[in-house]
Amino acid sequence: MKLGIVGLPNVGKSTLFNAITNAGAQSANYPFCTIDPNVGVVSVPDERLDKLAEMYHPEKVTHAVIEFVDIAGLVKGASKGEGLGNKFLANIREVDAIVHVVRCFEDDDIIHVEGSIDPLRDIETINLELIFSDMEMLERRIDKTAKMLKGDKSLEPELAFLKRVYAALEEGLPARSVECTPEEETILATVALLTKKPVIYAANMSETDFTGDIEKNVHYQKVKELAVKENAEVLPICAQLEADIAGMDEEEKALFLSELHLDHSGLDRLIQASYRLLGLISYLTAGAPEVRAWTITRGTRAPQAAGKIHSDFERGFIRAEVVSYDDLMACGSMTAAKEKGLVRSEGKEYVMKDGDIVLFRFNV
Repeated sequence: MKLGIVGLPNVGKSTLFNAITNAGAQSANYPFCTIDPNVGVVSVPDERLDKLAEMYHPEKVTHAVIEFVDIAGLVKGASKGEGLGNKFLANIREVDAIVHVVRCFEDDDIIHVEGSIDPLRDIETINLELIFSDMEMLERRIDKTAKMLKGDKSLEPELAFLKRVYAALEEGLPARSVECTPEEETILATVALLTKKPVIYAANMSETDFTGDIEKNVHYQKVKELAVKENAEVLPICAQLEADIAGMDEEEKALFLSELHLDHSGLDRLIQASYRLLGLISYLTAGAPEVRAWTITRGTRAPQAAGKIHSDFERGFIRAEVVSYDDLMACGSMTAAKEKGLVRSEGKEYVMKDGDIVLFRFNV
């Protein structure tokens, strides 16, 4: 999974990226500090792997990973090549979802490219540039479909739908806000619109606001209302606080978060929100050589899940031997789980569940 971190210059975008990836991206108080995208890969925290490692004593433990891309700050006119616009749009096209960092804190020492704090204006600035880019792409698709319609009348519903999406873009609405049937979703997937990508608005607050009553932050409330309209997620976060805990070991971090009455770090909450937004789950494999988490889309059937490990597993799929993580932990061992009949033999139609521990049987 690849997440692109975007935002106007000086909203805390690179500070947040540095904190969650420890990648040391440059962060400074002037626009266009980030020119080429910085990339950081982080492990997805999963306590289940630690428990399985205690049970199996494997040679290695492999977590699922997320790639974060810190994309250059955007300004008005990017869709026409202003600032670093062309690079920005090319980089954002390659990610699975967008983490849009929005400034929800006041600080006279940190300049804002627009001269004042207004998260809705900032969001609109970036959204409009993405919309302009999408409109250009959609215009070409509509023209092409209209020409093809002369010889194929079955394309009439597709053309009508594309025009409906274009009308929404004209109103300043992102493509993800347009309600679609499954057939229309399939059509939209072939256009690769930027505003169709899932979005998490990361509302970057001061430490005082974040550790106090978050709901009293009026900027955050505005972002929250907008996210509901757009079918997006919103995540309150304090980039500076994340930067403070980034260098701590796990014990120090847990103590520090506990003192602030926080259950999870911003990274953990961001990963949870990303999985939720993209409809992802993890199944697990466990044995002496390796304990590992595999990320799949919710609704994936067993053979396709097996294909994540190796294409031969999918091609020669026979069955999957499955036990839920909770059942295995309750029994204490795989042997005990089998004796209680909790290890199931599942076929090609089985839909994988989060936390399934699986051994795939295949023959090629």
